[in-house]
Amino acid sequence: MCHLYSHTDPIMYECRNRSVRIAKVVTSIKLENLFWDTLAELANESNITTNQLIATLHDEVYAFRGETTNFASFLRVTCMRYLEEKARSMQHVHKVLQGPNKVLAPNVATLPSAVSELQVKA
Repeated sequence: MCHLYSHTDPIMYECRNRSVRIAKVVTSIKLENLFWDTLAELANESNITTNQLIATLHDEVYAFRGETTNFASFLRVTCMRYLEEKARSMQHVHKVLQGPNKVLAPNVATLPSAVSELQVKA
């Protein structure tokens, strides 16, 4: 079980500093590459840049809490929550597709035999 984690490409957990403009101030944030990649994916889904996403998150946290302590950790947790929601959404789609009628998504294992049957009948 641990091989899945212990054999992770070291580049994924290598830290990288990036300069980001937040509230008209340039600051540096240090995160592991995997988190930068996840933030980029989230930003892309929102049709904004990663820097815009980070600035927006900072502004929203500050407006809600009045401070932004431990912001790098907040960004890591944001990534985890994003991935959790994405997984939950994929599970929901899978359940819908595998619903009572199973019309939208036939069992993938039966596709080769179904295609063969169609070819024989043709």
